[in-house]
Amino acid sequence: MKKPVLVLALGGNALLRRGERGTFEEQLSNLLRVAPSLLELSREYQLVVTHGNGPQVGNLYLQQESTSEAPPMPLHACVAMTQSLIGYLIQLAVNSVDPGARVAVVPTRVLVDPEDPAFRRPMKPIGPYYPEHLREALAARGWELVHVPGRGYRRVVPSPRPKRIVDIDVIRELLGRVDLVVAAGGGGIPVVERGGRLEGVDAVIDKDLASSLLARELGADILVILTDVEGVYLNYGRPDARLLTRLCASEAERLLSEGHFPPGTMGPKVEACVEFVRSGGRAAIGSLERALEVVRGVSGTLLENC
Repeated sequence: MKKPVLVLALGGNALLRRGERGTFEEQLSNLLRVAPSLLELSREYQLVVTHGNGPQVGNLYLQQESTSEAPPMPLHACVAMTQSLIGYLIQLAVNSVDPGARVAVVPTRVLVDPEDPAFRRPMKPIGPYYPEHLREALAARGWELVHVPGRGYRRVVPSPRPKRIVDIDVIRELLGRVDLVVAAGGGGIPVVERGGRLEGVDAVIDKDLASSLLARELGADILVILTDVEGVYLNYGRPDARLLTRLCASEAERLLSEGHFPPGTMGPKVEACVEFVRSGGRAAIGSLERALEVVRGVSGTLLENC
């Protein structure tokens, strides 16, 4: 009998902890803490791991801008490069615990709609803050910039919704043949279809929405999104904050529409889980530190189609 399919979305805290610079050694050390849980889950499930890449893309941009001797790469290429880097880090961490574990990394393209409204209104901030004296030069590159009081200017890029996992057949073929598949990192490499061919576009796809789409296209049994909080809270950050241990999809949609879960934090995670459970699966959101318990339904927030 085939093992059930689990798509596990690692939050940024799997790679970087608060106050860290993001060195290779720091990221590997953090993943070594996660690796035993990944290996244990791989024995129970056909495991697909997704991850974020925000800080890594930002650091790559900084490296590119520190020299004029090497040509800069477009954003979609930077997403591809950080997918491979983080996949390599996961391979190292898992094989440090179990040298025989088979880890496959799939640089994953994700189709987006070139007419998505996000391309007309870029809102996703990436990279560092820039001072006023660089604003005109950056704008001359075609960059959209927003001013953040007290911080400076920051580039914003489109964040279109994912439409299709281009490399889904490759990922599906690997299930059951290896112990762990790493795919759709950073939300995937955004591509559009033009003239019968795929072209990369400068955008950033939300990793949680991409993870949900991946899980649905794989026919996964479970989608779990791990982050740095215990689960989904009502009134998070207030004295009356309350952890929701179980949440029906219809109730989650109502709370989203009322603005309870901000777009930049818990909102996309809840939306991603709702989309998945509407397709018939089970979803959960919880703490990276309690990954096994979240998957087994004894920690975090369980989302169901009820």
